[in-house]
Amino acid sequence: VQLQASGGGVVQVGGSLRLSCAASGDIFSMLTMGWFRQAPGKARESVAAIAWRGRNTYYADSVKGRFTISTDNAKNTVFLQMKDLKPEDTAVYYCATRSPLREGSPLASIESYDYWGQGTLVTVSS
Repeated sequence: VQLQASGGGVVQVGGSLRLSCAASGDIFSMLTMGWFRQAPGKARESVAAIAWRGRNTYYADSVKGRFTISTDNAKNTVFLQMKDLKPEDTAVYYCATRSPLREGSPLASIESYDYWGQGTLVTVSS
């Protein structure tokens, strides 16, 4: 499985960005996609996750109401629409997916994700 994240950049406080993550390879058995982020000097944290069929979603409390995760199943792509960005949203954002064997784990469980993209940097400037 290969994941290619894109869409990061520099945006002012209150601005918006949309991140994309294109999946390829043996993805047909993958059921869940997630977005995670890591700020300088901090641990990686869960941001949002979604089942490919869109029945279940997860959002971190810090992004609820501002971020929206969605999928385009036909294009094997997951998006993270981010609005009302804050300086504390500055981080490298990673997309990830996991083996169906891990589907019993919570969507937010970082340890349950097996395949990771390379990350895309989001910088929110004030």
